[in-house]
Amino acid sequence: MLESLGRINNPLIRSVATAATVCSVVTLSTAIVIGVTNPKDKSAYQLGVYSSIFGAAAGAILGLVYTSKSSETTSTPDIEVSDSDVWQNWRNFVVVRKVKESEEITSFYLQPEDKGEIPNFQPGQFLTIKLDIPGQNKPVIRTYSLSDYSKTCEYYRLSIKRELAPNGLDVMPGIASNFMHDHINKGAIIPAKPPNGKFVLDVQKSTPAVLISNGVGITPMISMAKASTRLNPQRPIWFLHGARDSDFHAFQDEVMEIAQQNHNLNVHIRYSRPKPEDTGKYHSVGYVDAALIQELNIQEAEYFLCGSSPFIQSITEGLKAAGVPNNKVFFESFGKPMKSESEKSTQTVTQGEEFAEIVFAKSGKTLTWQPSDGTILEFAEANDINPPFSCRVGVCGTCMCKVQEGEVAYQEEPSATTDQGSVLICISQPGSSKLILDI
Repeated sequence: MLESLGRINNPLIRSVATAATVCSVVTLSTAIVIGVTNPKDKSAYQLGVYSSIFGAAAGAILGLVYTSKSSETTSTPDIEVSDSDVWQNWRNFVVVRKVKESEEITSFYLQPEDKGEIPNFQPGQFLTIKLDIPGQNKPVIRTYSLSDYSKTCEYYRLSIKRELAPNGLDVMPGIASNFMHDHINKGAIIPAKPPNGKFVLDVQKSTPAVLISNGVGITPMISMAKASTRLNPQRPIWFLHGARDSDFHAFQDEVMEIAQQNHNLNVHIRYSRPKPEDTGKYHSVGYVDAALIQELNIQEAEYFLCGSSPFIQSITEGLKAAGVPNNKVFFESFGKPMKSESEKSTQTVTQGEEFAEIVFAKSGKTLTWQPSDGTILEFAEANDINPPFSCRVGVCGTCMCKVQEGEVAYQEEPSATTDQGSVLICISQPGSSKLILDI
């Protein structure tokens, strides 16, 4: 009974309801007792009246007390967003804050324009955004790691490095990164897809984790370190990061703040060319390498790497030489998760057709494909069909489309999560003689 009354939210109404209920019970009980023992005694009836009044008063007090107790002992569970709450395709986000983190990296804080809730993400995942850049004949789509983490997700933070043109090469600088740095400010609207990616840290594990990065590779590591601190602070974490000097070292104060909150987070910062005034901001001089990892004497751990390709190759070779199993090493090279040697050796590529008829349903074109035409995306572009894409390596999921009929053959296993009945056309070819795509 009390459980049912406890569901009434209004305290006054709950108190009155409890009083009436208790009064009724007391009155009925008293009437039964009087009827059985001494039905003609007037004083017995007076006792019954007083009992009913007392019962009503006691019930009112009980209602108030039960309400207070209920509110004190009931805790609000962590908010979890189900798959049905995740938006589909593109959703507009507003830049609510822009922060310069270092000489190269700037953070952009994004909140949904519609003011609705946004789902949390797994630490290490990325966000796909779309930019309308003047001079480009179609939107530019890019993926950037999410660089923050909180138990209740109120915004997404992207920390983007300005990509300059390589020295001595006649190559355009990064179109998207420079546009973000120079033209995207507070109030700008940016369409984004839901968080995605498989380079993630399982925060529930107890196995020690070593987060190793250089440059802008620090972005997913910040997310991983924060998630571990908030959700599983008992897990030993090593945070190893390399930078040129303090001018190029993003999130210095933020990392140290996390370390103060989590005594199981061990931080080691290495500068390759420190300035005299950098004293106290780093732990050693040189580059983050396998030798440093061996010096720290870390045993039985999982290793997560993010940074430049030469950096990752050097670390992985050193870990392998030290006897670290391949299945304990995980990579991301600025957006593309690299595969361990064991995965490469066991991976088989599905063989496609010699010739195939591809029907692009939305475009109204039926064309004959052959192996020399490359991927389905390349074949579509060569025939003036321009489906959306970004990474072209099966990471971001931007090129995903529905298969209405037939099968595809993947050149390599996609890194992005695909919907049921959908494929990534950037890394696939026809796997049947006829293929109908929703493009």
